[in-house]
Amino acid sequence: MNDLEKQIDSFLSKNPTIGKGVYIARGAVVLGDVMLGDYSSVWPNAVLRGDINRIVIGHHSNIQDTAVLHLADEHECVVGNYTTVGHGAVVHACRVGDEVLVGMRSTILDGAEIGDQCIVGAASLVTQGMQVPPGSLVWGVPATIVRALTTEERQEIRAFAEKYVQLAAHYLRRSE
Repeated sequence: MNDLEKQIDSFLSKNPTIGKGVYIARGAVVLGDVMLGDYSSVWPNAVLRGDINRIVIGHHSNIQDTAVLHLADEHECVVGNYTTVGHGAVVHACRVGDEVLVGMRSTILDGAEIGDQCIVGAASLVTQGMQVPPGSLVWGVPATIVRALTTEERQEIRAFAEKYVQLAAHYLRRSE
């Protein structure tokens, strides 16, 4: 077995760690070294593949339909608490803070860091290593920091995540 095969095997031999009240929809793929915090949710056809490093999803966060989370040898993938990763987003080998809304079909690349209470606009491309300060709206291809979020906008981000916690709880009750 070569070094790469050993590395892959070491991560894929780990089972995901699933917190209390977590919902994983049918069709979602969660494998390898993945930790899902309490009351988080992973929706249909999302893929969280912890095969060469680890993925950590904070509590009360949601990974929506067809989103892909992966990593790199040198960068794990970390998503904070009360964070929403929108439909079809790609979150690759980066850090996303607490109470962040990652817009639909956006991409965040290796080594990027999104601060707390940010919005990444739909279909944006956050390039490698980009540092987004807390409370920012980042948008575009390539993404740029457009402006600071208002207090009201910052408060709404957590509400998005809380809505998905309630929705996931409904699905969990239906499956009992």
